[in-house]
Amino acid sequence: MSLKAVLFDFNGVIINDERIHLQLIDEILVQENLQPQKVQERQASLGRSDRACFQELLANRGRVVSEDYVTGLLNRKAQAYALELEKLDKLTIYPGVEDLIYQVRSRNLKLGIVSGALRTEIDLVLNRANLAEYFKIIVAGDDITTSKPHPDGYLLAIERLNQEYPELNLQPQECLAIEDTPAGIGAAKRAQIQVLGVANTYPFHMLQRCCNWTVDYLSELELERVQAVFSGNKSQPSLTEC
Repeated sequence: MSLKAVLFDFNGVIINDERIHLQLIDEILVQENLQPQKVQERQASLGRSDRACFQELLANRGRVVSEDYVTGLLNRKAQAYALELEKLDKLTIYPGVEDLIYQVRSRNLKLGIVSGALRTEIDLVLNRANLAEYFKIIVAGDDITTSKPHPDGYLLAIERLNQEYPELNLQPQECLAIEDTPAGIGAAKRAQIQVLGVANTYPFHMLQRCCNWTVDYLSELELERVQAVFSGNKSQPSLTEC
């Protein structure tokens, strides 16, 4: 078995924008004459799709709405998100992201993104950060009906990679997922994908218990060590494993 593809989560792994998302969700709830998120609701929302979050938040507040209504809220949030990014002189891309992309490409591995964010939000960030050309395969929150920790997004990414590169014959066990939340980690593991946890959102010790590898920062990752584990070469040390 060898490593063939690296699948990135987006919010909390590529861009540090969780604060913006939580703020915008609260603003929309207030506009809907509803209470903003409680602390535990904020924690529960991390790593999940906006649609799943809004559905749960509305249900928690006794509001029964249609799917179209939720879609309207998502569109309002996406528009507000674009306006918030316009205010930033520079996007808060996490250190080590560009270097890791270079490492992945230099080893002829495939790249993908699996996220609960809307495609418009992902494209906006990737284009502005000059990263769009590296990600042919993107599974966004509007591509699937479920949310992490369900594995559907990862399984769809593998399907699309095999469609784009038929000779790849990619299997889940030949992928590495990079995640920062328990929901995302759970989704990858349910898809039979090994996981690198990066402590951007949760403490290192929490991720270490449930990931194959854990780092404080992506810049600490030495991809050749991970590849050695995939290939069964135990002569090289691996990163922290559970």
